[in-house]
Amino acid sequence: MKVLLVLFFVVTGFPLLAQPSAASPDARRYFGLHFDFHAVATDSLIGQNLSEQALDSLLTAVKPDFIQVDCKGHPGVSSYPSKVATATVAPHIVNDPLAFYRSVTRKHGVGLYLHYSGVYDEAAIAKHPGWAARKADGTINALKTSVHGPYVDSLLIPQLNELADYGADGVWVDGECWATVPDYSPIALAKFRAETGLQTVPRSDKDAKYGSVKDVARRSFIQYLGHYVDAVHRHRPTFRIASNWAYSSMMPQPIQTNVDFLSGDLTPNNSVNSAALEGRIMAAQGQHYRKPWDLMSWSFWYEFNPSQRQGDQKSAVHLMQEAAEIMSLGGGFQVYYQQRRDASISLRELPSMGVLSRFVRARQPFCAGSVPIPQIAVLYANETVNAFNQSLFGNGQTQRISGVLTALLDAQLPVDVLAEQHLQGRMNQFPVIVVSQQDSLNPAFRRELLDYARQGGHLVLVGAQTTRSFATELGVKVIDEQVAGPKWVFLDGTSVVLTGPFQPVRIAGTATKPIGQFLASEPGDPAPGIIATETTVGRGKLTAVYADLSRDYTKHQSARLRDFIASLIRPLLPKPVVEVSGSHLVHVVLNRQRNRLAVNLINTGGRHADPQVFTYDEVPPLTNLTVRLRTDRKPARVVQQPENKSLPIRYANGVATVVVPQLVVHSVLVVE
Repeated sequence: MKVLLVLFFVVTGFPLLAQPSAASPDARRYFGLHFDFHAVATDSLIGQNLSEQALDSLLTAVKPDFIQVDCKGHPGVSSYPSKVATATVAPHIVNDPLAFYRSVTRKHGVGLYLHYSGVYDEAAIAKHPGWAARKADGTINALKTSVHGPYVDSLLIPQLNELADYGADGVWVDGECWATVPDYSPIALAKFRAETGLQTVPRSDKDAKYGSVKDVARRSFIQYLGHYVDAVHRHRPTFRIASNWAYSSMMPQPIQTNVDFLSGDLTPNNSVNSAALEGRIMAAQGQHYRKPWDLMSWSFWYEFNPSQRQGDQKSAVHLMQEAAEIMSLGGGFQVYYQQRRDASISLRELPSMGVLSRFVRARQPFCAGSVPIPQIAVLYANETVNAFNQSLFGNGQTQRISGVLTALLDAQLPVDVLAEQHLQGRMNQFPVIVVSQQDSLNPAFRRELLDYARQGGHLVLVGAQTTRSFATELGVKVIDEQVAGPKWVFLDGTSVVLTGPFQPVRIAGTATKPIGQFLASEPGDPAPGIIATETTVGRGKLTAVYADLSRDYTKHQSARLRDFIASLIRPLLPKPVVEVSGSHLVHVVLNRQRNRLAVNLINTGGRHADPQVFTYDEVPPLTNLTVRLRTDRKPARVVQQPENKSLPIRYANGVATVVVPQLVVHSVLVVE
């Protein structure tokens, strides 16, 4: 296969200035291994089989920056001999695992972080029912503690201080934002009434103003998080704290607490595409607030619902692809392997760990500290997430953008995923902003989006409800309620079927023209209707697609739908910074790294998106990739890293052409 890559160093009208700088690369947490086993009261051999020789072998072979081991999981049972009076400790601890792991990791110069379940603590509630969150009917939630109650001061903070006193470097607090629930305990109800002035508290989403219950609960979690982070920092300022999935796709709001780093564990299946999405959201937060971040891959396939079944261990090359998606965005990478119930670590996966470690280390010098060069921004709006999430915090609303993002990446387009706080005041740095099914927008932010278009930007609106809400600005009139697919669409000589909801409209303004047309059936003649439009506004354009596209591409990954989406975007980038053609298996990430241009090429071959496939052990390499760089002068060198291969350059008419002999999984083209 051949890949054609063209780089433009200047984007007309969209200066590459005032970009957010990268968070300082965190060498202490760039590559790590996570182990947990969520101890229960019946675990009777904890610490019995801890072997310094085995741990020496692992740390010597893999050379991680850190390991994370279990100390308290969701059952709430501490797997170390905690001295905190309110703790529930496993009854038969033969040897102290934390003292063991600290001693050996210190000898190797490896960081020690601890896995600790926060809000989600079953044993604490069994022992102290008054610590529980209460359901709308007044009964206790047997799994989730109240962020308003004594739990945080009586157990969580004392135990985190205790962990710091072990000499651990930090903690990865699990079961946090995603486990937090609306709370109807007396303290929570009093707070709700005080903050809202409402005396009647809504009990379900059928009640008026139920959204205010969620809003107060979300703010309460942030206050709880900030409270314990600050308290532990007062005890041990160097103890580093992350709350799993805080400030991620589950909670993409501005960072308001003193967490030390951002982190989350990816869904175990379709993790290559998941890493591409979640990594972009984490990267935006990390760059904007200067927080180091990492993502964790599960080393094995697992299905949570409905069967909660575990599949095979992933191959090294499968995990390499996930690592590449994360590292290319400037993030750190860690892998989850299951810890034995005696708290020891199996060496069964050591060969794969070693291969993965060498892969990560080879690319670290060319990825750490990377900052993306603005091209296409996909909006992931806090307003939409909060308006439509059924839970307080969750990533269910990523389905509104995930398919569109994957289609753009599969079309070799460089894309950022940004929330409101990342775009406000810097929209003009992006030639294109895509708003896919973001059906609740703050009015002031909506006005800023339209001003961006009037000033020369290209705003792409995708989705039945989204386009309906912009009908006036688009110069169309809504003529009917939304209808379901399938709909056949004809554009640029090719038909594609759309199965998502569709909003019928008719053109009502002279500045609006149709794009594409409907077909009566796939082999049939043209049919009336408008599928997409382009509207001139000021110096810019509004492009609209009156159908939901994201789920379609996530489910089917249709090549024709990919090309349909890309065909609407490419004309809006007449002078892109990077172009790639020749293989749709390549994801492209365009960065500035250490004051140099770095073009990441990721081979995404393999059936990682197939829910029936646990893993695969072969990704066919791409060979003889043609790369064209448009520069104002001939580059001194274009080096393929980490292969350290200087590529011969042909330069003519402002275009430098090189050939990449082989792309195995992930290479970075460093332009000097």
